[in-house]
Amino acid sequence: MDFLAENNACGQTILRLVSRGNVIIAELLRLSEFVPPVYRPENLAEYAQYSALLLDFSYFKEVDATEKRIESSTTLQEADLELRENNLEILRRFYRAFESIHRYAVDLNRFVEDLEDGVHIQQSLETVFFNPDGKQLMCEALFLFGMMLLIVDMKYEGLLRERLLVAYYRYCADTSRETNIDEVCTLLRSTGFSSASTARRPANYPEDYFRRMKFKEVFVSMAIGRLRSDDIYHRASAFPLPEHRSTALSSQAAMLYIVLYFDPDTLHNQPAKMREIVDKHFADNWVISTYMGILVNLLDAWEPYRAARSALSITIEQNVAKSLATRFGEKRVKINSILLQLLKEGSLTEETAVNSLNKLLSLTRDCNVVVRWLLLHTAPLPAQVEVNNKKAKAARDLVITEMNCRPVEVLEFLLNTAQFELQLKELYKGILANKEGTWNSYKNEASGRLKELADAFSGERALSRIEKNEKLQEWFREMEKQVELLSYQDIASNGPRIIQLIQALEEVLSFHRLESNMQVKQFIVETQHFLHKMIKISNVKEETVINLDIVGDLSYAWQLIDTYTTKMQEGIKATPSLVSKLRATFLKLASAMDQPLLRISQANSGDLQSVSEYYSGELVAYVRTVLQIIPETLFSLLAKIVDIQTNKLKELPTRLEKDKLREYAQLDDRFEVAKLTHSISVFSEGILQMKTTLVGIIQIDPKQLLEDGIRRELVRQVALALHNDCVFGPKTKAADFVQRLELISAKMDGFRRSFEYIQDYIDIYGLKIWQEELSRIVNFNVEQECNVFLRNKIQEWDSLYQSKTITIPKMRIVDKSLTFIGRISRELLRATDPTTTIYVDQLIAWYDTKTRQELVNITVFRKLQNALGIAGLAGLDRLFAFMITRELHSFQKIMEDLLKERTWIAHYQTLVKTINTGRQPIVQPLKFYAQATAKGQRLWPFTMEILQKIGQLQLLRRQLAYELRTVSRFDAKNLVSALENFNESILLECRAHLADPVEGKSQGKDKKDSFLLFELAEYLQWTGMTEPLSQIYIGTRRETYRGLALFLCFLAISGMLTPAKSLGNTLIPRRRTDPIDGTAFLLGFLTVLKQYHEDDTHQLVQLIGQYLRSVTEHHKSGAGEVGPDASTIVVAVQWMLLFDAVSPQMVGASIPPFVIRMLQTV
Repeated sequence: MDFLAENNACGQTILRLVSRGNVIIAELLRLSEFVPPVYRPENLAEYAQYSALLLDFSYFKEVDATEKRIESSTTLQEADLELRENNLEILRRFYRAFESIHRYAVDLNRFVEDLEDGVHIQQSLETVFFNPDGKQLMCEALFLFGMMLLIVDMKYEGLLRERLLVAYYRYCADTSRETNIDEVCTLLRSTGFSSASTARRPANYPEDYFRRMKFKEVFVSMAIGRLRSDDIYHRASAFPLPEHRSTALSSQAAMLYIVLYFDPDTLHNQPAKMREIVDKHFADNWVISTYMGILVNLLDAWEPYRAARSALSITIEQNVAKSLATRFGEKRVKINSILLQLLKEGSLTEETAVNSLNKLLSLTRDCNVVVRWLLLHTAPLPAQVEVNNKKAKAARDLVITEMNCRPVEVLEFLLNTAQFELQLKELYKGILANKEGTWNSYKNEASGRLKELADAFSGERALSRIEKNEKLQEWFREMEKQVELLSYQDIASNGPRIIQLIQALEEVLSFHRLESNMQVKQFIVETQHFLHKMIKISNVKEETVINLDIVGDLSYAWQLIDTYTTKMQEGIKATPSLVSKLRATFLKLASAMDQPLLRISQANSGDLQSVSEYYSGELVAYVRTVLQIIPETLFSLLAKIVDIQTNKLKELPTRLEKDKLREYAQLDDRFEVAKLTHSISVFSEGILQMKTTLVGIIQIDPKQLLEDGIRRELVRQVALALHNDCVFGPKTKAADFVQRLELISAKMDGFRRSFEYIQDYIDIYGLKIWQEELSRIVNFNVEQECNVFLRNKIQEWDSLYQSKTITIPKMRIVDKSLTFIGRISRELLRATDPTTTIYVDQLIAWYDTKTRQELVNITVFRKLQNALGIAGLAGLDRLFAFMITRELHSFQKIMEDLLKERTWIAHYQTLVKTINTGRQPIVQPLKFYAQATAKGQRLWPFTMEILQKIGQLQLLRRQLAYELRTVSRFDAKNLVSALENFNESILLECRAHLADPVEGKSQGKDKKDSFLLFELAEYLQWTGMTEPLSQIYIGTRRETYRGLALFLCFLAISGMLTPAKSLGNTLIPRRRTDPIDGTAFLLGFLTVLKQYHEDDTHQLVQLIGQYLRSVTEHHKSGAGEVGPDASTIVVAVQWMLLFDAVSPQMVGASIPPFVIRMLQTV
């Protein structure tokens, strides 16, 4: 029974285990890109506020003390809760990946024990290792576990994974009963390994690391034995020459290198075994690829092991290494010249491929062996090896010197090899697809000619000078029958018979003196020719393409190829048509995916799709990176074109005098524009030569690739321009801010003009791309800036606006703000600071309190729109809304103290007795209200500061909404009209529903899953059809004395203001030194009022009315002056009415008109 048959439990068990191993490694590699930055040791300074919560395994020695310390600090508790909510899901995923490593090892051990215990009938450890598939899978199973441990150490250094495991234990471990966290922590505790250039390799690493999970000695020994002595993958048939042996056995050599760490005694104390291993596997190489292109230099890796070092010393002896480098360097030159001849148009045809099958396959082997050796042995050394191992560095330098070729020549050889291989493979695939038809056509041609010869010797068909010969006629008819009897189904056994037919034709030509007749001779020679073709096409088999795939393996360069990216891009820049060769190289590189996907596919695992997508995605990302040089070059050419058009070319007048025609022609400049435009077209054609290509399971469309590349370069340049130009000093003046906005506007306009010019030449929608990408950049940066105000932050990889294909770069932080949008918002806030400026609503401008100079007006917001577009204004509006929410929460905390503290409650109770219902005037109001507000005299400055911030933000939001409204009505009037009507209809329906909720429900108008209102709200925000003062930012509960508390706050702070009649009754500071802007305070207060229940507003207005009536009655009785506060409050109430914060009916019910008129005259 086949070992991998579905009904073979033993084979299926180990197959599924190996499949799992490949899936685990893919998950470890995938997750390494999603490590939360806060847990990385190198980011400690950036995330200093969390340092006390980033715990390693020392936490387990003092769990109670650590938890008690966290619980005793409110700051630590909040930070801990934030870490938990932001990273809970990703921590679970990390732990599942780490735990799967431990479970894999446990299951592998259990399988080995089951074999020894006879659980699998007729199977034992020996029989499994004797089976060809069995020994492959057993060796792979042990090798994969070793690779898991090494990859974990490479991608998640000790301190990092300890932090991740402790975080999981603290946040999640108690929610799962089946966790093996103790065993996982034991297996993955820090080894001391570090990839830093200054770090040294820990003692006994990695053998001590591998010892943390024990395997049966006999299992390890048998695995090493098979890898040492057998050709377990039967690669010798693909590499028959002895000098290609190390390449043929390279896969199992890499496995042997890993498995030997499970038996370090062999490395240390078994010189005979190590000598055998080196002679067979490493006689002519010392740099190997283990898994998915992870390279190992044996000169460094085996340095601590006596037996291994001694065995390897002969291979890397200077003369041997020098000889190898010279030999491979000379081979490269010789083979490359042959490749260049074959790659010429028309050189490699189907006929050549069939006739020279063995020569071409041999050439392919030589190409791949040479390119493999050169790429691996000239690969850059890891920083650690470069610094600490002089022997490895000297060997690499020797190879580079002696092979006598530059890295760019090695790359050229790789590209030629890939192109030749691809063409050859496509030819053989085409031949195989039509093999039967072609073979039958050759047979028919040969048979037809024999029939014509038989007819010619019958005397019935006249051929010149041919006499009738019945014997020859009969003989040719018999030959025709023999050819007809040949069958494609028996193609394997037809060879000897066809050779006999060819020999018989040769003999008849000489024995019967037919050579003298040129026509007969030609027919016989053509028949022989077709028979020869039948033999040759029979030699082209499926195994030919399979051998080409085996020989053309480039998995060893999966990571190494990154070092040649710059040279590839330089080649494309010089010759755009090079893309066709790069396409062949990328397809060749896709062979690396065969190694992990083969076993997953054989096991019919459900993870095949996800693993395929991961590796295919990585390769496609690399393809995009290499080809990104084309969009980069396009943009540099565009910059030159725009510069000429903007600064050099003169605009043609409507009427032009004849003698000035030459002056306006500007032929040289126009020729330069034409030349640059032609270059753009050439580069576009270059990328389109990629053709539609399937890379792994992802299909690459060259047109889409070009568009994505252009988007990516646009995003990079725009993001960089916004980052660099939006940097403001601590003392930046308003004029400088405006100049900076004008500079950004000019740059953005340059980008827009570039796209207008380029779109027709490369067939893209320039305006659409521009608007989409600018919007995405702004929204992403707004989202990152808003994360500051969120406990549950949106991670970069979860963002709707971030893309792996067209990545928005994350810039370094230059000040308190995370992004350029934060810096602009804070510069606006600084320029309109209510402590130093006054806002005049009638002029829609902010003025300096001291100098009375205008600082910010409506034109600033227009320039903002020119610089950042609609998306920028909407983004700033959203950011300001988050800032308002934060300030409202701060105010709410103050209110909670005012409403819950016992002394304040007692104070309110005393005041309520005097105030009563708020209807009757207060006796001696000035004294009463002065005493009422005196209790909070230390609190009011903090309250005023918060209210002013809220009001300032609201003023900015109103200006942004106005600008958005103006632009949208001008640029999208149809959309605005539709939105206005739609919004009005929705509001009417909502009012109808509120008036009769039962009827509304019966009509199904309150579906919870409807996103209509959310979508409409977004449209309204982007068109400025919102009123910031009417929005609810936070949720609150009803409190008994809130109206009274708000009144005291309002009354106390209003005393610092006075209306300025020359400025349309704008509230200004009563004393010039007071840091207050009346409009900002008032809008802040109204915003706060909007967050509370309507009853609180009623109570506030009643108390204001009582205050005004009291001071009026007091004045009329002649007991004293009204005081300036009353006039200020009257103006404040009028502003409230103007801003629609209170209704005229509410004010009229509490404040009689005669009171307002009297106070206005006073």
